[in-house]
Amino acid sequence: MRTLRSPVSGGRLQRSVAACLASILELDAAEVPVPEERHPEPWTVWRNWLAQRGLGLVPISEPSTFDWPGPWLALLRASDGDGLVGAVAFGAPPGLAWQPLGGPETFDAVERGSLVAPADVALWTPSPAAAPRRVGSVEALLVAPRAEAAMTGAGPVAARAGRGLEGDRYLDGRGTFSSAYGRGHDLTLIEAEALDELRLAPEETRRNVVTRGIDLNALVGRRFRIGDVDCFGQRLCEPCAHLDRLIADAGRPGTLRALIHKGGLRADLLTDGELRVGDRIAAD
Repeated sequence: MRTLRSPVSGGRLQRSVAACLASILELDAAEVPVPEERHPEPWTVWRNWLAQRGLGLVPISEPSTFDWPGPWLALLRASDGDGLVGAVAFGAPPGLAWQPLGGPETFDAVERGSLVAPADVALWTPSPAAAPRRVGSVEALLVAPRAEAAMTGAGPVAARAGRGLEGDRYLDGRGTFSSAYGRGHDLTLIEAEALDELRLAPEETRRNVVTRGIDLNALVGRRFRIGDVDCFGQRLCEPCAHLDRLIADAGRPGTLRALIHKGGLRADLLTDGELRVGDRIAAD
């Protein structure tokens, strides 16, 4: 998601929605049409514009509880009671990642929501990315004994296949997102480079493994090794309202947007073993 200036002309709804679409699609704000304030069908303007790009707006039936590890368009009740304003929501559980007009509205004011989606996912392809970094190392290891407990440094630490790390809440299914049927809860990783950029301490992100030198986003759907332990990258470990609240409680508000696509990786442990600071990390 790009940081943008919202259009300066047009009604609040038109300006905020156009800015949100530009941010979600990572376009310049000038590329998104801003219907006139009195336009009888502003949503038709945006739907036609999206259709030219093979995209559409999919209504979300219950946006207040819509868990989605990606950005979507939220419409909030304006604080003055005069209509709706657009914002970008993100996360599972969801929260507000960006409000183009900078108003006081919170996620509790959400009334409607839409997901920007390709009309045919089989025909949609993302932009080519730079060649990923395939080798790195472990810079830090952290565990927490229960949900929301403070993360503490560890190492060496025993890794249990299909369960998690010894001393961590997910090993025994006591984490906030623990699920007997879910995958990707054994191990969470985050890049030290992202922490450096955002000036976050490792324990603030609540990830188990801090890495350096390897592109974690490129490990989704791939096997990799940490030392002698085999792992599998399940999905990105995107930020959410829960993490944003915990970091805010520690005095660092507003980190949800900054961590989007930089929140690291959720992985499964495929073999038992031991993780140590300094271990080599490499993709198969």
